[in-house]
Amino acid sequence: MDDLGLRRARKDVGTGAPGAAPQPGVIGIALAAVLTAALAQGSWQWFATYLGVTLLALVLCFYRLPAWAPGLRSAYAVNLMTYAVVVGLCVAITLAPMMQRWSWLFPMPGTRAQCRELGRYERLRVEATLAGLAGRDPVALAHAQQSQSHTVMADCLASTTTLWLPVYGLGAAVLVALGAWSLGRSRTRGGAGSPGTEAPERSSRSLP
Repeated sequence: MDDLGLRRARKDVGTGAPGAAPQPGVIGIALAAVLTAALAQGSWQWFATYLGVTLLALVLCFYRLPAWAPGLRSAYAVNLMTYAVVVGLCVAITLAPMMQRWSWLFPMPGTRAQCRELGRYERLRVEATLAGLAGRDPVALAHAQQSQSHTVMADCLASTTTLWLPVYGLGAAVLVALGAWSLGRSRTRGGAGSPGTEAPERSSRSLP
């Protein structure tokens, strides 16, 4: 293959040739990474946000929807549904650490109060377990209490956050699907109705 052919092949892989089928490998990679993060145990860490942003950039840059077509059973509708669901999952993974830590984004007032009570109980339990350290090293005891209390509270908040993540992901998927559908439809109609596409009118006058 010559240099021109290699350049064309790279362009088709990177951007998607016009009218070509979308790249399923990108969706597969994104789903694998999202499921790996979603099935992880413990508290939601900020690395999940980094992972979600990276996957969003990957999908948005390298995935191309086919040409818009009406009908729920069309190839466009099927690809759009897959695209929207994956983007919704990426958004949910991105927001998970924020939802766990920021009450204004995810209030859950009852759950947060219960998690704080669990943290206080954990402090008392650690104090009772390590009572021998109270007179020998109170600083180490206080550090152990704070660490265990923080871990218990984070795990409690993370479990509730995980339960609500599908709602946030589904909402994001619906918004993405509606936006992409409207944009694709407007582009298709704009291209069909652009000037210069209609044949010029013929004069009805006969030549003399």
